[in-house]
Order: sequence, then structure tokens, then C-alpha cells
Amino acid sequence: MKPEIIATPAAPKAIGPYSQAIVADPFIFVSGQLGSNPETGNLVGGDIRSQTEQALQNLDHILQAAGSDRDHVVSVDVFLCDMADFQAMNGVYETYFNTHRPARAAIGVAALPKGAIVEIRCIAVRK
Repeated sequence: MKPEIIATPAAPKAIGPYSQAIVADPFIFVSGQLGSNPETGNLVGGDIRSQTEQALQNLDHILQAAGSDRDHVVSVDVFLCDMADFQAMNGVYETYFNTHRPARAAIGVAALPKGAIVEIRCIAVRK
């Protein structure tokens, strides 16, 4: 069975040769999302809270387009340019995953595309 490509205008377009998400039933692999506005492609501010919130909203839109939601996320990877931002990112993250708590890794990186300070990707299952 060929994997299904997911694309939605409700999330930023891919900025390279990749898909917003790929479904290989029952799993949905959502590509890393920056804190970019879906309409403009621009980052939504220079602070960790606003970029984290937007990245998570982008994940929500892609999950919805793939027939899922955040309650069906099994794993999340968060990439941070500055691990000093961990606490603030975690505060926003907890509002999205407050009762359902998927497995997660937080990884410090030297840089992210477009000068972003956070990127978030996830794996989910369909509802």
C-alpha cells in the first residue's frame, strides 16, 4: 500500500522537498513544524511562547487533515535552539497536552530553518 500524502492550506507549505505529513496506516508522521503563520509563511514573533503555540497549532491543522487529533499523538520531538527556553516551551506545550501525555524528546540544536527557535514534529494514529 502506497503511503498517503497529507497537505492542507491551514498549515504552512513545506519549505523543501517533503510533505506536511505522510500516512502509513495506522500511523501519521507529521513533519517538523516551525512557528510560521500559514498564510504568510513568516515566523510569528521572536519569543519561544508564540513560536511554540503556532507550531502546535500547525500540528493540529495537519493532524485534522489526516483524520486525527492531538489525543491520538503517540510521540513528539521538540527541537530547541536554546535549552534555556525549555521551561517556557513546556508551559505552552502543557496547555496542548494537558491530560493526554505522549512520549516526548526535547533536543537542543544549533540552528533551525528560517531562524526559528523551535520546531515540533509528531507521530500519531488515526481516530
